[in-house]
Amino acid sequence: MTVTVDDQPLPAERLGLKTVGQVLAHLQRDGNRLVVHVLIDGEEPDLDRLAQIKQAPLAGHSLYIETANPREMALDVLAEVEKQLDEADRLKTEAADLLQRNQTTKALERLSGCFTTWQHAQESVLKTAQLLRIDLATIRVGERALHDVLVEFTGQLRTIREALEARDYVSLGDVLLYEMTGTCEQWRAALIAMRAAIGTSK
Repeated sequence: MTVTVDDQPLPAERLGLKTVGQVLAHLQRDGNRLVVHVLIDGEEPDLDRLAQIKQAPLAGHSLYIETANPREMALDVLAEVEKQLDEADRLKTEAADLLQRNQTTKALERLSGCFTTWQHAQESVLKTAQLLRIDLATIRVGERALHDVLVEFTGQLRTIREALEARDYVSLGDVLLYEMTGTCEQWRAALIAMRAAIGTSK
């Protein structure tokens, strides 16, 4: 039985760890680490069978685990989201400009990229908060809770979707030009607030 974690041997037997699940629980509990990669006897396990994998005995097998620091991972994700939001901001401005010039097809192409990025940003913030057990209602973005900012943002995305479905390109252009400009600033403020919360989370 050999257990290797981040290229370092783990004395599983001495620690009284007998199954894959016990090793994973030990890493999470004692090392505050997030498991990002597992190999059992050099093979990637089928994660659809996670319950069975956790019960698998260590005896007679080699277990290789890679971990990451959840905070560092979260900060990396937020840095990437910030880059993507800058690009979405550029595409949004181009889309609004193209709509004003009645170049609807090109505008909608740009808007498609924005939509994907905005949804990804929202998911990333929610999942990061979940991972680090951060309550979004306690994070302030200016005068408001981050949770409320996200709810408002969801409403704006719905308004955009409704304008698209109704082919109401005048309303769509107005939303992009006037409402979403403030939203992009709020996103930047939200990411700063999330970074600060990650810095103080336990």
